[in-house]
Amino acid sequence: MKALSQRSLVPEILDGLAADDPRALASRRDLRCINTLMFKAPIKASLFRKFVPRPPGRILEIGAGDGTFMLKLARRMARYWHKVELTMLDRVDLVTPELSADFDRLGWKLEGITADVFDWAETSGGGPFDAITVNLFLHHFNDAELVRLFSLLAWKAPLLLATEPLRARFALAATRLLPAIGANDVTRHDAAQSVRAGFRGRELSDLWLAANGKPLEERRAGPFSHVFVGAGAHAGSR
Repeated sequence: MKALSQRSLVPEILDGLAADDPRALASRRDLRCINTLMFKAPIKASLFRKFVPRPPGRILEIGAGDGTFMLKLARRMARYWHKVELTMLDRVDLVTPELSADFDRLGWKLEGITADVFDWAETSGGGPFDAITVNLFLHHFNDAELVRLFSLLAWKAPLLLATEPLRARFALAATRLLPAIGANDVTRHDAAQSVRAGFRGRELSDLWLAANGKPLEERRAGPFSHVFVGAGAHAGSR
């Protein structure tokens, strides 16, 4: 376990590939399967039910990828949440008309934003969101970058809800089984690096505190996931 005592960040291959690269397309398909195996959608849904008791009007997803994870989550929540305005932000434009139509059928309105999260957070205007959600995203940044990001996001919404990789020996060992699901070389490399860059204990809480936020919950969720919920600068006005 000593090798995992500290976070270790190594660039992930997928981040350097073009959106239409065949290896990137295959890796995103792998990620959809991995999200399912990690029970990400039910874990995130349980966080929303606990911390967002009233139906939200506006949600921001950062690092949205191809949108399939959020669509799974929306299908779980659409029975209780109607007419949600969902903004998906990613540095690569992966929002398709088909994805927008899928959200339309749930009664949700989708807007895609293609931008670097720091550039967007520093320059965007408009009213605050009711919640910000991230999935397998925060582990891409070092601690100093996360404090900066949290300082910017804390003014955008009263809540941030995150599901991230758990940095643990069992989770790392499990990445060696990915060939069993047909995962390609990109996924196999990036999955192991994601675990090494993941979180445990109160690491995200400490960073959120450093950004003057209020941590609400941080814990392990199952064998592979780590969850965090923090209250932002607008939390008191809800």
